[in-house]
Amino acid sequence: MKQLFTCIFSFSSILSFPQTKISIDSVSNHKGELVTVCGKVYGTKFLDKPQITFIDLGATYPDAPLTIVILEKDRANFKENPETLYSDKQICVTGVIKEYKGKMEIDVETPKDIIIE
Repeated sequence: MKQLFTCIFSFSSILSFPQTKISIDSVSNHKGELVTVCGKVYGTKFLDKPQITFIDLGATYPDAPLTIVILEKDRANFKENPETLYSDKQICVTGVIKEYKGKMEIDVETPKDIIIE
């Protein structure tokens, strides 16, 4: 029982720490961190097979400092097509920054992770 309590307390403590708000220009300095990044959407792309959505934040591909990725399994969580909903908007995204093939990205699972400003 004590181990279960410790595990639950540790998990809830992790969730209670606020994420850091960072500038779009500093994303590469925050790999592996839970952050909030705000910026303009300069491009979106939807791949049909597999169904993946890419949202370029801060500049157009391939110069975007951050790409938001929505995988096929998570697309159903969005009522509207994300590539249409967020196109040319000013948004804030919250998630963990990771590097993929030299580019920074955040994988998003639900619409609550992206806020239109």
